[in-house]
Amino acid sequence: MQTTKGMKRAQFLTGLVSAGLAGTVPPAAARAAARVEAAHGDTGRDRAVPAGSGRGAAVGGTGRGGLRHHGVVYTVGEGETPGTAFSTARMRKDVRAIRDELHADTVDVTGDGVERLTATAAEAAEQGLRVWLQPTLGDVPERDILDHLAETGRFAERLRRHGAAVDLSVGCEFWLFVPGIVPGETALERIRNLLDGTVDHDAMQRRLDRFTAKAAAVGRSVFHGRLSYAAAQDDRVDWTLFDIMGIDYYAYFPRTADHVKELSRYLRAGKPLAVTEFGTCAYVGAPQTAGMGWDVIDHDKKPEEIKGDLVRSERTQAAFLAQLIDAFSSVDLYAAMAFEFVTADAPHRPDDPRHDLDMASYSLTKTIKDRPDDPGSGWHWEPKEAFHAVARRYQAARTGHRGPC
Repeated sequence: MQTTKGMKRAQFLTGLVSAGLAGTVPPAAARAAARVEAAHGDTGRDRAVPAGSGRGAAVGGTGRGGLRHHGVVYTVGEGETPGTAFSTARMRKDVRAIRDELHADTVDVTGDGVERLTATAAEAAEQGLRVWLQPTLGDVPERDILDHLAETGRFAERLRRHGAAVDLSVGCEFWLFVPGIVPGETALERIRNLLDGTVDHDAMQRRLDRFTAKAAAVGRSVFHGRLSYAAAQDDRVDWTLFDIMGIDYYAYFPRTADHVKELSRYLRAGKPLAVTEFGTCAYVGAPQTAGMGWDVIDHDKKPEEIKGDLVRSERTQAAFLAQLIDAFSSVDLYAAMAFEFVTADAPHRPDDPRHDLDMASYSLTKTIKDRPDDPGSGWHWEPKEAFHAVARRYQAARTGHRGPC
């Protein structure tokens, strides 16, 4: 793992001013960025090589096998209720917990809102974490999504130029988030249309390819470090556009060896591979749903409730994540990011299983509201068994790692 040294606040601000960029940084992000611990060793190793070069080791492959960066997804957003609205103070505490309690060395900062994304990315960099920055604005016109990507990417480049370890992902599963690729007004409608078999897949692929190329071009125009994209496992992507292949991995196999075999087929492309999401929910049978574990909530009921008679099992979630990390450690992966650190809008109700929405969450932590039925209620998170299982493996990897990363 890289060691970090602090960069003085004045140094960072001076750098922004000299580059003529200080006035373009969102205020909260500028305040956070000014504290970045930016000296991450040889920052030259974060420079991109030409896309499609096939030089896997040169752009981040370990060259020796194993999982190089151990991460977690941290989603930023407006929040669905007043009580779960984004909080900078809470975010800062969470980032410290990701570093000190989960023992991650990488945080995947994802979601929407340039100010939220950049403030969180700057905080993670300040805390000495590698940043995987991935804007995922959706359900708005294409131009807005690309503008949102460009503004986020410009900030990623500023962090990178001042020494922070940053990779930029241009987005996640565009067919899901970008209107017009798959019919449907919302992401949920698009999923339903795909499951119903009513989508022209050839037309969908053409539209997906077109937008992916646009997003890659925007990313390249503003960011000069390593570029990636987070695809679903079976997506067809022109990976020559990117330096790192990103896969949201939700396959289910009973044996660790089967996961290793599945991942090996992506490595044949000769590019560094990042597992940009992996995980499952906290109920019996969740891993077997292969990424659809969340689809057990009846959204038509008010309040929303769990469908069927699910049996909560934090042990099931923990065991599956531990198995995946063991598999990832057996192959040559650039990074793996557990999905996700916290899901504030899916609270845990230990006394009310029907409304225990945390069962359908992939979060490593459980959200406990002070007043369960009050939308404005305060809340805190507590670690699940999965949190401890991931933390043990991440800590072992960090203490056992030798040499620079």
